[in-house]
Formats: sequence, structure tokens, C-alpha cells
Amino acid sequence: MTVRDNYELWLENAKDTSIKKMLVAMEGDDKAIEDAFFKELRFGTGGLRGKLGAGTNKMNVYTVARATLGLADHVIKSGNLSVVIGYDSRNMSKEFARLAAEVMSSKGVKVYLFDTLIPTPVVSFAVRELHAGAGIVITASHNPKEYNGYKVYNEKGCQITDSAAAEITAEIEKYGYLNYFTADEKLINYVGEELLDKFLYAVSKSAIPQDLSALPKIVYTPLNGTGRLPIKKLFEKLGVKNYVVVPEQEYPD
Repeated sequence: MTVRDNYELWLENAKDTSIKKMLVAMEGDDKAIEDAFFKELRFGTGGLRGKLGAGTNKMNVYTVARATLGLADHVIKSGNLSVVIGYDSRNMSKEFARLAAEVMSSKGVKVYLFDTLIPTPVVSFAVRELHAGAGIVITASHNPKEYNGYKVYNEKGCQITDSAAAEITAEIEKYGYLNYFTADEKLINYVGEELLDKFLYAVSKSAIPQDLSALPKIVYTPLNGTGRLPIKKLFEKLGVKNYVVVPEQEYPD
């Protein structure tokens, strides 16, 4: 199928309003169509990562749903039909996390979905704490704001290996992009602060020394990301009072 064929297929069948608008805006712009459809986002040990936008080469609701369908089949084959899903403050992170939860539930997989943005290590911890079969984090780490990503963790809360990535890729490639599914809301369970508190307790027990109340003044910035709440709660738990959070970078943006 040519780039133009792919574009026409999406233009005709895409139901998502924002994606449809992007596709219509590409009409007559061969360079934009080529960039959007000349390849597929590659799934690897880091999952998916790419610029937000319409097309097979972009991060969007269709590429995320397709990856999740394949991952769901991989999880089902493992015999542990459960997954933890978290997300950060990037554009579309919350929406992609909810979409992944809906797709997983449509395949009969139990979902533990964080009810607010959360740092990646907390999801990794939650996979082990909840004895889940896998974890998903919607984040693009250090990439510019135009990007987002889809990271996958195994049942140990670790980033997947090359062999696991190859197995998941094989499952993903069984699907097209414009798939329909019906979520099973009974399988979507929201989790939140209780798991964060368990994580912070485990972290606090690793502090040396245990009493950190006498530390010199600390300047902390979450860089407009997910760290604000966990770090402030951790400082409180460890008795750290002499710190300041950079105001311009304190809140998620």
C-alpha cells in the first residue's frame, strides 16, 4: 500500500475528530502526507515514541490503540491478565492512558489505571505490588513537547527485553490501525495515592541516615512534570523542612 493509499484510507475511515481535521488539512500537501505515512512507528524495548499527529508515523489514538491490542494479546498469552497504566503531564498523556485502559478491558484484561499523573518508577513499583502482568506508562521522557511515548514494563516492573519487544511487535502487526473495540468498564479500576504512599514508604526506608531534618537548604524543581507531589510528600515523611520549590516550574504544564 502506497503512502497516498494509506492517507486516503485514514481520511475516509478515521472517526476521531481531531485526527480527521489534521488529515483534511494535509490535503494537497505531499510533504506532510509523506511525513505522516511513509513508515510506521517502530515498537522496541522503549515501546513507542514519536511526534503527536495524524498518520502511521505519529503518536495518536490509532497508533496507541493498535499497540495496546498487540500488547493485550501478549499479556493474555502470559496468563496474567492484568496491567497497570500511568501517565505524565505531556499533551495527550491522560487521553492515551484512558484509551489504553479501554482497549485492554475490551480484551478481558483487568486494568489498574492511576487516577492522576504519576512518575514512571511508581508504575514500576505498582506492577510488583499488584502482581500485574505488565505496566504501561505514557511519557516521552526528555523529548521536546511535540512528542509523546508509550513505555512497556514486564511483570517484574522492568523495561521489556529485546525478545519480549519482538514478541509484542509480532502481535501488534496482526492488527490494522482503524480498529473498533468496546471497553468493559467493570475491568477498569482506578488506583492512586495509596500506591504512591506505599512507594514513598519503601523509598524512605532506603534513606541514609533516616533522620534528614538537619540537611542544608534544598532547591527543588519538578520541571513542570510529575515529581511535585511525590517529592513534597517524601520530604515531609523524612522530616525535611528547609527546602524551596522553584515557582516557575512547580506545577505540571
